Amino acid sequence: LIACLVSNQEVVVEVLVTVIRTAQQAKTVRFLHVAFDTTGDSFLAGDHHGNIYVFDISRNRFRLVQKTGQACTALAFSLRRTTEFLVALADYTIKCFDKDTKQLVSWMRGHEGAVSSISVHSSGRYAISTSSDTAQLWDLDSFQRKRKLNIRQSVGIQRVFFLPLSNTILSCFSDDSIFAWESDTLFCKYQLPVPDCGPKISYKAFAVTRDGKSLAAGGRSNLLHLWCLESKQLVRVIQMPTQVRTVRQLEFLPDSFDGGASQTLGVLSQDGVMRFINIHTCKLLFHMGSHDDAITTVAVSPNGRHVVAIMDNGSINVYSVQSLTQELNKPPPSRVAVVSGGEADQELSNLKVKVRSEVVQRPAKSSGRRTQVKTLRPPAGSTAEDKENELPAGLNKKRLVALLKAFGEYPAKYRMFVWRSLLCLPENHAAYSSLTDKGLHSAYLTLHDKYPIKSHKLQRGLQRVLSALAHWAAIFGEVEYLPLIAFPFVKLFQNNPMLCFEVVATVIVNWCQHWFEYFPNPPLNILSMAENVLAHHDKELLQHLVDCGITSQLYVWPLLETLFSEVLTRDEWLRLFDSIFSNHPSFLLMACVAYITCCREPLLLCSQKQDFEYFFHHRNNLDVGAMIKEAYRLMGNTPADLHPRTMLSDFTPLTKGQYPVFNHYPEFIVEYQSREREKIRLQEMEYLRERQEVSALRADFVRRQAEEEAYYAQQELLQKAEEQRRNILAQEEEKLTQQRAKLGAMKRELKVKELQLLDATRRRFLSHQQDLRATQIQGLDQEISRKMDLRERETAAAVQDLEVRQMELEAQRRRFEQHLLKEQDRMGREVEEEVEMRMRKAEREEESYTELLHNTETNMQALEESLADACQLGLESDWQREVAERLQQVDTEQERKRERLAELHRQTLAEEERLADTMIDVAGKKWDEVMSTRAQLQEQRQPLSSDTGITTHTHTPVYVCFLPDGMRQRRIRSPCQTRGLLQRPSQAGTNMVCLNSSSPSESTSTNFSLDRGRTQLDSSERELLKDIRELRQKLAARAREGSSASSQSVQTLSSVSQ
Repeated sequence: LIACLVSNQEVVVEVLVTVIRTAQQAKTVRFLHVAFDTTGDSFLAGDHHGNIYVFDISRNRFRLVQKTGQACTALAFSLRRTTEFLVALADYTIKCFDKDTKQLVSWMRGHEGAVSSISVHSSGRYAISTSSDTAQLWDLDSFQRKRKLNIRQSVGIQRVFFLPLSNTILSCFSDDSIFAWESDTLFCKYQLPVPDCGPKISYKAFAVTRDGKSLAAGGRSNLLHLWCLESKQLVRVIQMPTQVRTVRQLEFLPDSFDGGASQTLGVLSQDGVMRFINIHTCKLLFHMGSHDDAITTVAVSPNGRHVVAIMDNGSINVYSVQSLTQELNKPPPSRVAVVSGGEADQELSNLKVKVRSEVVQRPAKSSGRRTQVKTLRPPAGSTAEDKENELPAGLNKKRLVALLKAFGEYPAKYRMFVWRSLLCLPENHAAYSSLTDKGLHSAYLTLHDKYPIKSHKLQRGLQRVLSALAHWAAIFGEVEYLPLIAFPFVKLFQNNPMLCFEVVATVIVNWCQHWFEYFPNPPLNILSMAENVLAHHDKELLQHLVDCGITSQLYVWPLLETLFSEVLTRDEWLRLFDSIFSNHPSFLLMACVAYITCCREPLLLCSQKQDFEYFFHHRNNLDVGAMIKEAYRLMGNTPADLHPRTMLSDFTPLTKGQYPVFNHYPEFIVEYQSREREKIRLQEMEYLRERQEVSALRADFVRRQAEEEAYYAQQELLQKAEEQRRNILAQEEEKLTQQRAKLGAMKRELKVKELQLLDATRRRFLSHQQDLRATQIQGLDQEISRKMDLRERETAAAVQDLEVRQMELEAQRRRFEQHLLKEQDRMGREVEEEVEMRMRKAEREEESYTELLHNTETNMQALEESLADACQLGLESDWQREVAERLQQVDTEQERKRERLAELHRQTLAEEERLADTMIDVAGKKWDEVMSTRAQLQEQRQPLSSDTGITTHTHTPVYVCFLPDGMRQRRIRSPCQTRGLLQRPSQAGTNMVCLNSSSPSESTSTNFSLDRGRTQLDSSERELLKDIRELRQKLAARAREGSSASSQSVQTLSSVSQ
């Protein structure tokens, strides 16, 4: 559906307040950015000095909340904490301030380029900052960066922002691709399809409705794309009027009753006019701004009640849209709207809608209310003279000239601003864009060949400015000295090519008057003016120049065509042009005459033309301040009939909107030169083409000739090579025959040598094998001897340990024997004492109680038995305790060494058992001998006792000895065989023998000793030790037989030694 809508409805938006920020000397400070809060009743505004103001529309108040010291690049005022706001600064950082306390809340860094926009989530907790190369997601509670979007250098970021009432982030890139991301996980939800038909728009501006369902996008075209974000489809293409060539900004105008689906879209174009249209009916509703009062940026309040616009002059206009609603609700006038159909594009036939409207003219008075203008600092009153000198930026030319004369120059910080004000630059963006859109002029395509510049940026800037001048006026494509005029200004305004173009154009229009009337010759009329002034003020110098044959084309024209840039330094040139721009255009000629007169002394010394040429094309020692004073003196003292002011017009600024027509030159000459240049260019192209063809033919001919010569040379070389090869082959065959004979002899010699070497090698190998075997055998012998020494040392250590153990056992045995002898002696003495005592008692009782002898003997026998039992129990208890202690110690020691000694311990125990058995047997034999001896004595005494009537009772108690390791109990007879001998008194002379009698008259046959038993015990022990040694030698011999058994034995003996 293609519709052309014609509307003549005139709707004017009410302007509530105009805010102008002024500084000292009535200088206007430009506002750069604005941002509304969530309520829509207040907004922030930042100027290029870094001051941030809060404006309350409802209360008509404003206040300064922060001084950042540098210009802001973006603002955000819709945070969760309503008193805080975000400011993006020129140093690529973002700061958060509190408007009430005026304190810095946080400072966020991370961008490497200027931040172009800040988008805040609907909750106010998150923000996205966007620069040309990256976008960063910030948490506004902790002010920490959560995510960072990096892109390739070839694809730049246009804008990244949150969709209203959702967690979706839209990212728009320079290749017209649009992606939607989930803000929590940064998962790509979808991508809008890029239209593959129709012209490329190059999206620059975007707007989303409050419900987040529709997206409008525009760019370098008068077409607008309207997307439905729910279906991800392009639903409409809207064509704006022809006046719109580029869309700078898009804003939806909210309505309280549309449910967030805004229908009114504001489109700010390159001409500074913002047009509001209905996206459904494609009707132009109203517009704001004009060519003279252009708008640079716009902010719409969330409630849709106010629109704040920053104007091209740096002021702020606050508009109310309430009156707009009233006008729209009125019944329409009796006008007919004609809807005409047309043919649509094949691909966008159902999408493209063309909006056409007549130029909306504002009436003189739109309503009864007057526009309220509010300034931060009202300007002082002005007189009529001041009004004549009033400049557009609020400056006064008379005051500037007075300041210039006082200080000699303008402040470097404000020089460019003062120049812009003095030259009254119109800043026609649209007109300049139309000139630059034509591209580079053909006359300056090869500028770098004639004027090579090291800086590529400066080279391109100079080409753009010169091309724009050539497109503006045809003569500027033919003027050879135009780059010399424009270059100083290009270097000064290289960051703003439009201002540079307008400055150069203003200089050409005013200070280059009548320069091109004699084109292509120098301006003889202008040169004659300067010569007349010089003749009036310094006839001597002029006469000297005439005498030397120097004309004004040599001493005036070099200064004019370069605008003094060759003879002055940068600072001197700036000081001079401060005065040139502040005075009449004739001041430039006076400056030339002043330069010549101030240099009269060196000029009077020059006589050669080359010296004069060098002088006026190079820097010289000159006081610029004196030259400027001389120029002012010449301006005031030159007669009116000679003064250039009478022949030059006053300063005329460039017109706004469109640049003036420049035709002060001989058009036929320029056209002729253009035609000639075009003809020459075509001839040159034809010549180049023919030359290229001739070059190609010549190259082909040369190539063929070279190939032919190479072919013949190659054939000759081949023939010579063939002859050489034949000679070489004959020589080689002869050499080969000789070499074969030599080779046969050498083979025979080599064969003999090889056999000799093989024999020598075999012998050497056998010798080596023998040496190796001998070395191995020697190593084995050494290893065997080392192991045998080690085993012998370990065996000796084990033997020493066993000997020590044997000595300990022997010592224990001897201590046991000594203890046994002591016990025997003690028991013997006790028995003897008891027997004597009882014998004396019996003898006394026998005398008194003879009749009771039998009873007494019975009682004595009972007493002796009881006494023997008591002694036996005491002795047994002592022996058992001592033996138990000994056995416990032996058991403990044996338990520690049982695991280490293993088989050797068991053999030792067996030998100990044998030793113990031997000791017991020897002791038993001794006791048997003693008992037999005593029995014999008793048998010998029985006849005697039977004769005397004495009865002897002999008791042989049995002792129990507990041997170690659970050995069987052995019965050992008591050393005291007789508990007592009760003898009746006999007649004198009766020979009685008592075993325990110590009488010297005893028979030696009745005495007995244990020496013989002890000797037998020692001999048995020695035999036992000898058996143990033999057993050890057998074990050592067995250990040497096998390596495995040997190592085990060594480990056992080593553990034993440890």
